[in-house]
Amino acid sequence: MKNVDPVDYAVISQSLIAAAREMGAKLIRSAYSTIVREARDCSAAILDRHGNVVAQAELIPMQLGPMATTFKACAALYPVDQLAEGDFYINNDPFEGGQHLPDIFVFTPIFVDGQVVGFGATTAHHLDLGGGAPGLNSLASDIYQEGFRIPPSRYSMRDWGERGMFQRLVAANIRVPDQTIGDLNAQFAANNTGAGRVHELCRKYGVATVEAVMAELLDYSERRVRAALRAVPNGVYLGEDAIDDDGITDTPLVIKAKVTVKDEEIEIDFAGTCDQVQRNLNCPYSSTISAALSCVKAVLTSPDIPFNEGLKRPIKVTAPYGSLLNPRHPAPVRARMEAGYRVWNAVMKALAQVVPDKVIACGNDTTYVGAFSHLGPNGYKIYLEVFGGGYGASPTVDGCDGVDGPLSNCANAPIESLDMDHDFVRVLEYSLIPDSFGAGATRGGLGFVRRYEVLKDGVELNLYADRFRIAPDGLFGGEPGMPGACEVKRGDRTFRLKSKDRATLEKGDVVSLICGGGAGYGPPERRRRELIERDLAEGYMTRDNARRLYGDLARAAE
Repeated sequence: MKNVDPVDYAVISQSLIAAAREMGAKLIRSAYSTIVREARDCSAAILDRHGNVVAQAELIPMQLGPMATTFKACAALYPVDQLAEGDFYINNDPFEGGQHLPDIFVFTPIFVDGQVVGFGATTAHHLDLGGGAPGLNSLASDIYQEGFRIPPSRYSMRDWGERGMFQRLVAANIRVPDQTIGDLNAQFAANNTGAGRVHELCRKYGVATVEAVMAELLDYSERRVRAALRAVPNGVYLGEDAIDDDGITDTPLVIKAKVTVKDEEIEIDFAGTCDQVQRNLNCPYSSTISAALSCVKAVLTSPDIPFNEGLKRPIKVTAPYGSLLNPRHPAPVRARMEAGYRVWNAVMKALAQVVPDKVIACGNDTTYVGAFSHLGPNGYKIYLEVFGGGYGASPTVDGCDGVDGPLSNCANAPIESLDMDHDFVRVLEYSLIPDSFGAGATRGGLGFVRRYEVLKDGVELNLYADRFRIAPDGLFGGEPGMPGACEVKRGDRTFRLKSKDRATLEKGDVVSLICGGGAGYGPPERRRRELIERDLAEGYMTRDNARRLYGDLARAAE
């Protein structure tokens, strides 16, 4: 470390990380919508004055990987040196460094003695941003049908405050303005919290010292990643996976990854991936980079390495322009997480060939989004939630049961909260599904079902998910997990929706969102007897399935 006392470095670096975490807590506690307040579909970070992520809250990995790219699109049009106190950057454009339209990025400059020393930055998934349907438009064929697009912009808080022109413009284009504007105000509040903490550090230690620590944090992450890559044998490793379909035909959407490790660097090339599609499965390039980075960090590095801009320096990610993973404007991108998860799976399978003891089998690895909405005499009400399923098994541990996927990390919305906020649906059941895991020496995680009763006529359901047709693959002899489904029971009739679909519901309908299980690792015959006994005792596995999978081991366990 140059010109920084080691003790000061330790204190300031941990203070920056703590500030980012405090920002995340502030954002969640201040939010209005259940998707942010309960599900925690948001992220927060401290950036240096150049827009590099220095420290971040441990919330949604997919949202934070490209934050610097989102920032730089704003700074290219409105240079940092021209900002004034009270200004902020804002951007949600997927073709200008953003992800998908609901994720709005806000960057608040941190001024000390009239100079910008960094930025407080947040992103949140907003419940509604207009578009062709409440919450999400699963049938959108271009970005214009998906909602209100905010290009890389600079505004002043005068434009945003009560009755400000920018706030009124946003509110006029969305169906639930109180919740969306409330969540944006929570982002500003969180940014101000981060700015206050950095300002305090600068007053105590001096701007030059704080900036030097920010730079060293980036260098530290880079050194740690390069050291981890040196331990991986050089070579070229291939992996692929596929999305079920594009919502129009039954043709799978194949994603191919070529991972090249050479000394201290790694390159991930997605050449051979299918072309972009007409529906919203396209994944903006920034999201592709984020998904690939997240997999490399999870498999090859340590959890204590800060996920910042320095981590990205030894890693190169490329995807053909016009492909599913780098689409041309104006492709729809709302469901880009489905492709992002297949990026994760394809890279994971490639790395399994060289570091089999560090990878996990495929999980359900799907963003399963259900958006229920109803238009009543007092306007729209929208309930949107993000679900996961079962995790893939690791070499030594069973996959987690009924959790969100590794790129998302959302929490579930408590049923009590839903009952308070929404009078048009009611949760009837929320439970794990026995036998939904993929068997193995270690098993995959269980999937789950969330079942709803529809309480009013005219409720709209918009859905996007995956893994309804192509089950997650096991590793090294492990079995695949159970696929998911969506069922609607209407009287004596039950019908299924596709994984990318929409329906108008009637009072009395019962909707089952069925989230699949994770795949197993290693052959089932190597599973330890005490683990079989535990699964039987906990009700995770039926006796018939235990006998089918484990034969004499299961009979002995009974």
